[in-house]
Amino acid sequence: MAGNNFRKVQFPRETKGFINIDPLQTGGKLTEDARKALIEWGDGYSICDFCTTGRLDEIKKPPVYDFVHEQLPKFLDCDIARVTNGAREAKFAVIHSLARSGGWVVMDSNAHYSSYVAAERAGLNVALVPNTGYPDFKITVEKFAETLEETRRKGDIVLALITYPDGNYGNIPDVRKIAEICSDYDVPVLVNGAYAVGRMPVSLKDMKADFIVGSGHKSMAASGPIGVLGMREEWGEIVLRKSKKYRNKEIEMLGCTARGATIVTLMASFPHVRERVKRWNDEVEKARYFAGKMEELGIKQLGDKPHNHDLMFFHAENLYEISKKVKKGRFFLYRELKSRKIHGIKPGLTRYFKLSIYGLSYEEVDYVINAFAEILEKYS
Repeated sequence: MAGNNFRKVQFPRETKGFINIDPLQTGGKLTEDARKALIEWGDGYSICDFCTTGRLDEIKKPPVYDFVHEQLPKFLDCDIARVTNGAREAKFAVIHSLARSGGWVVMDSNAHYSSYVAAERAGLNVALVPNTGYPDFKITVEKFAETLEETRRKGDIVLALITYPDGNYGNIPDVRKIAEICSDYDVPVLVNGAYAVGRMPVSLKDMKADFIVGSGHKSMAASGPIGVLGMREEWGEIVLRKSKKYRNKEIEMLGCTARGATIVTLMASFPHVRERVKRWNDEVEKARYFAGKMEELGIKQLGDKPHNHDLMFFHAENLYEISKKVKKGRFFLYRELKSRKIHGIKPGLTRYFKLSIYGLSYEEVDYVINAFAEILEKYS
């Protein structure tokens, strides 16, 4: 019988125990409390057993209500917060709720592709603010203002979106000044803080923005996908409007969002996350140290200098030259790092790559630096 041929399928993680420098993962590593919660609450919609009103954010035990309505707004320094199924879902909820026929979204050209796709899905036009190009790729206040003015002549601007920091170069734009300019144009501002919220201190009110989005699985030590959304009170009736038929269901949230291990691990890690953002200056100093050592090896750090984030982008012409000479050269760097139990740079990248050292000790940072030095020496 076919059943006799069934073989148990397992998916072992080859990189378990490696030093992880993947920017997508460094801020999302689960805490021990979150790992315990994952096991306890990993069964499907387990948290829904405790829902009595039909609203996820109103569950009192486990304390979802307290987390969503008390702790998260305080953490983001906003008036209203929600948990979503990811940062991109949070962005779309805002964009879709503000969309008007023929409208425009102005966003930085360093924006994540999901920001652009969210605007497209909502039927909006997109105007991109150009960056300064190689080697800094900065989004300046002046260019943002120019793009706003140019776009206003084309039609109605319903939203401005600024990526803080961007997921390629780790650049941190002057979001407060950009928001002030947008206010002059009467344009609300959405801050995509997928690599900020949970890593570094953020304040929606200090930014003078209207919305902020975060990523639990990228930067808040949660299993994913899961995101957070914060907003000013005046936007609540628009973004969180309710169904006419199912009167307790928020339309943009599709009634409920994260419904299981994602929300529970986010809450379990939150006390740790809340404390670690207080040490953000240490992470910045460590990143600058790493970038300096890499440049001593002839590997150039692109983007903001001095750098202000753990996510860094590098131009390694020396590694690229090696890749042109060795067998299956495009993958040599990936293989060499893997042999040293370092994971996170995508296979096939040698000339340009990004990485993050968030949460690593200086001993681990030096190990990664020495690994690059050894590789360059090996092929010199």
